[in-house]
Amino acid sequence: MDYILGILPPLLEGTVVTLQMFFTTIILSLPLGLLLALARISRFKALSGAVGVYIWLFRGTPLMLQLLFIYFGLPLLPYIGVRLPDFPAAVLAFVLNYAAYFAEIFRAGIQSIDRGQYEGAKVLGMTYVQTMKRIVLPQVIKRVLPPVSNETITLVKDTSLIYVLAMNDLLRTTRAIVQRDFNTMPFIVAAIVYLLMTLVLTWAFQKLEKRYAVYDE
Repeated sequence: MDYILGILPPLLEGTVVTLQMFFTTIILSLPLGLLLALARISRFKALSGAVGVYIWLFRGTPLMLQLLFIYFGLPLLPYIGVRLPDFPAAVLAFVLNYAAYFAEIFRAGIQSIDRGQYEGAKVLGMTYVQTMKRIVLPQVIKRVLPPVSNETITLVKDTSLIYVLAMNDLLRTTRAIVQRDFNTMPFIVAAIVYLLMTLVLTWAFQKLEKRYAVYDE
């Protein structure tokens, strides 16, 4: 027990980095994903096509590759040569990647709404924005909560990929302690921390699903 108490402070510091990456990604990627979904179903073919290519690119390549390209590759590009610090580079990669996944989830949710509801709103004189805000989105939120929940829980685990940028997240800190002490206990403690984070998220999404159950048809 004394050993566990001794390694907790550095592990908690690593957890803070992990949570910073998680919350920053969620806060930025969810609204971006919604905007991309609206662009994807837009009547403007050029916009819809461009977003389709973006989604295909970021869903079709590994997140780690995107991390490495943004951090190590961007500085090598001619006429660009942008070198981002490790945290902004990681945030950019994660947001672009997860926004692509969220965009497809939101698109599917929006397109699952019966067209008659759009037509009914138009008869009532609602604008497109009013229709989305008052009629469509409340139902979409209920329908997309399960896949969004899955992606969010996956994000908790994917944050460990920032290890490749030598950021002192929970996983990198854990590995450093294991190599220093030749003891596997830090792995067990880190696993418990990850499980606790996913447990809290699962509980939160279950509460949200119950709240939006009123929109069940």
